[in-house]
Amino acid sequence: MPKITLEHINKKWGGYYGVDDLSMTIEDNAFVTLLGPSGCGKTTTLRMIAGLETPTSGRITIGDTVVFDSDAGINVSASKRHVGFLFQNYALWPNMTVYQNIVFGLKNVKEEMDVYEWKLVRLADLLRVLEKPAKVVSLIEDAKDKNGIVKMDSAVLKITDFFEVSYPTAKKVFKLGLEKEGADIEAIANDAKAKAYAESDAILAKYKAKGVKLDEKFRILGEDGKPLVKDRKLSPEEIDLKLRAAARTLKIGQFMDRYPAELSGGQQQRVAIARTLAPGPKVLFMDEPLSNLDAKLRLEMRSELKRLHMETGATFVYVTHDQLEAMTLATKICLISNGVLQQYESPLETYHRPANLFTADFIGNPAVNLAEVHGRQNAKGQFEFDIWDGHKAIFIPRDENFDLAAKRAELEANARPITADKANKDGPFPYKIPLIKQPVDVSDNPVITDDDYVIGIRSEYLTINEGGTLEADVYSAMPTGKETTIRLEVGNFLLTGDVFGAIDYPIGTKVKLGFSGHHVMLFDRKSQKLLTLGALEVVSGKAEEAKTAE
Repeated sequence: MPKITLEHINKKWGGYYGVDDLSMTIEDNAFVTLLGPSGCGKTTTLRMIAGLETPTSGRITIGDTVVFDSDAGINVSASKRHVGFLFQNYALWPNMTVYQNIVFGLKNVKEEMDVYEWKLVRLADLLRVLEKPAKVVSLIEDAKDKNGIVKMDSAVLKITDFFEVSYPTAKKVFKLGLEKEGADIEAIANDAKAKAYAESDAILAKYKAKGVKLDEKFRILGEDGKPLVKDRKLSPEEIDLKLRAAARTLKIGQFMDRYPAELSGGQQQRVAIARTLAPGPKVLFMDEPLSNLDAKLRLEMRSELKRLHMETGATFVYVTHDQLEAMTLATKICLISNGVLQQYESPLETYHRPANLFTADFIGNPAVNLAEVHGRQNAKGQFEFDIWDGHKAIFIPRDENFDLAAKRAELEANARPITADKANKDGPFPYKIPLIKQPVDVSDNPVITDDDYVIGIRSEYLTINEGGTLEADVYSAMPTGKETTIRLEVGNFLLTGDVFGAIDYPIGTKVKLGFSGHHVMLFDRKSQKLLTLGALEVVSGKAEEAKTAE
């Protein structure tokens, strides 16, 4: 499967930028989720890669083929990009059976393909099945109903799936009657094999007389010894083999004669995926395909998509606004806001080391705890802050040699240039800090200096124990059985934590807090960029009473 490269892609309508200077590489066999709030540009990005939307400028490459280049005037149509597209509403034909829905797309495939002698392919498949007549009988026996009667469709389907042959070939095997009482299965199989060999020899003799050679896959070879290639449609044999392979992968072989209305939402989704996979696309695009399913079914289908990605080895590009879906499915998350790429990393890297405040706030449930702090770095490299209504805190960077000035210079050098004509201008992310009582006098434009920072703490790193140095009152507790999400009052501020285990806290209970590990985030408040990770220690009292961590 190919990798996909986007270089300086823009899509704008007048002064409005749907996608603003996007550059990224989707590696071979990746599962990339395009994530972000509604209207951020993720679906537009997907449609531009697929060829359903034309970028204003930039360059897109799929594998070794440039499919769009604004400077060179290249714009390959969607039908020639060899990609599959799975829509949110499934788009199944209600008047067609599952079989017809999947076959419909396969019948329209027309491209350069090798030329086969399909009679020999079918005979080779038949001979392969007849090498195991006892297994054929076993499969047919398994297709009996409760009255002991063999159902032909079920039996043929079992042969098709086990031996991975076409439906007509499996039907031919079934009609031999190997399962009938008193039948000499070896004799019947040997007789059928003899006829198949004779027919094969006759066909090969005709080709030999014409001086035409075939390879071991029964592809017709040219004078140069290479397989002949012809611009053609799929043969009936190829259509059936591709359909059956997709049906096996998605486990929908038993639904071939049903109509979409006779299927559940999850089954319809499987049919839609099978129809998209059957032609063998280089890349599979999915635009919020699970949004119409209930919560339990969405969980099941996430698992299926993850399995499907591993089995097919395809490159998946998946649009969602559900960060849980992105976290559980992706090998990489492409997080977009206002048309601008915010971060492109693995899910865990994005979660634990967000590039900026938007990423930290958008990724994670419960949301990250944010606190605005003011202070400076001391001679030991630690930061001394004022935090939460007069408390004092010490932040200890994970990197003992953390250089604040060098980090700020690096962030400034890598800062993205402002798009001057952008009507939907990029501004600072308006993060929210939960308060019990909102202040009456709120300044819209606070003066922010180099000594102003934002601390970010994930809920799982907030600990409740007697050794904690920060006192709080329980504002609310929401036990789920395996864990409890708890909200705590610290002065006028609300913090959210996760306590694992079956435990509940009455409202108003006084507890002591601490912060575990070196996973606390330190953001520059001016640029909203991540500076570093580290540990946080909080003590009450005046600055001169704050102890320095060893």
